[in-house]
Amino acid sequence: MFNKLKQYNDLRKQASTIKNVMSGETIEVSNRAVKIVMDGNQEIKSLDITEDFLAKDKKKDLENEIKNAIAEAIKKVQRKMAMKMQEMGGLDNLLK
Repeated sequence: MFNKLKQYNDLRKQASTIKNVMSGETIEVSNRAVKIVMDGNQEIKSLDITEDFLAKDKKKDLENEIKNAIAEAIKKVQRKMAMKMQEMGGLDNLLK
């Protein structure tokens, strides 16, 4: 039982380390309507909307562009996180 608790504690420490490392990473995604900056913990740090998309008649296009940019930013963060985890020994190292 204590071995399982130690493994759990080690896993929590590793997750905390990864979270700290990823908070220093940033991803930037731009499309024709928006520019998003997201940190490695998937928190949006900035969202800039181009002037052309502030008109009411482009509201639906703007919504779609924002959703697409956020989805792309999340994918990039996830890829970067996977690379960092591999550098740190991966999940196999955590579960030993």
